[in-house]
Amino acid sequence: MRQSRIYTPQPLLPAHTVDLTGPVSHYLTRVLRLSEGDPVTLFNGDGSDYSGNILTVQRQNVTIALAGSRVVGNESPLKITLVQAISRGERMDYSLQKATELGVFCIQPVTSQRVEIHLDAKRQVKRQSHWHGVVVSACEQSGRAVVPEVKPPCSLNEWLAIEDLSPRLVLDPLAGRKLSSFSTEVDDVSILIGPEGGFTSRELETAKAMGVAAVSLGPRVLRTETAAIVAISILQAGSGDL
Repeated sequence: MRQSRIYTPQPLLPAHTVDLTGPVSHYLTRVLRLSEGDPVTLFNGDGSDYSGNILTVQRQNVTIALAGSRVVGNESPLKITLVQAISRGERMDYSLQKATELGVFCIQPVTSQRVEIHLDAKRQVKRQSHWHGVVVSACEQSGRAVVPEVKPPCSLNEWLAIEDLSPRLVLDPLAGRKLSSFSTEVDDVSILIGPEGGFTSRELETAKAMGVAAVSLGPRVLRTETAAIVAISILQAGSGDL
C-alpha cells in the first residue's frame, strides 16, 4: 500500500504524537479511508519526512504516533524564483502545481497591464491561501519536504525595483538569445513569465532597462502556463537536476 504524505504546519518530533483536525482529518478518514494502525508520513516544510501510524480516530480528530524522521534531500541545487504574471483560475493553479513538482524555490505572482485578474485586499488573501494549498498538495504528491514560498502579489514595476544581485530573466519570443544558452553556474535565478496576452513592448523595454535579460524558448509562442514549465525544465536540466 502506498503510504500517504500529509502536510501540517505544526512542529514535528520523533517519538511524539500529533493531532490532525479539520479538513486534514476528514481527508485521512473519509477520502483515504485510513483507520487505526495505518501508516502515514507527515512533513511541515523543514526538509524532513516524519513516519508514523494512526493511533486513534475520532469524529474530527486523528492522532498520529510519530516513530522517526529522515532528511528528504531532493531539493534542486538551483534556487529558481518563478515570477509569474497572474493568469485566470486553473491556468494559474497549473503553473504553480507543475513549478512546485519541478522544484521551484519561490513563487512571486505579479500584475501587469494585460493581467485580467484584479484582486482587492480580501480577494488577495483568499487567492493567496488557495495558491498555498495548491503548492502544498504538489509537495505531498511529488515527495518534496520543503514548501516553496508563495509571496503576496505585487506589480511588475514593484518587482523590477527590488534590488537583486542574482540573474533575472524574462521570456520574450523575439529575443535573440535562447534560454537554453543561459549558464546555470549560479546558485539562484529569477524567471519572469508574462500574462496570457504577453507583456507590452514598453514593459519589456522597462524590464531590460532594469537589468532583466530577455531570452526566448524558440520559434513558437507558448501559453503562459506552458512557458513557465518549459522554462523551469530547461533551467533545471542545465543545473543537473533533471
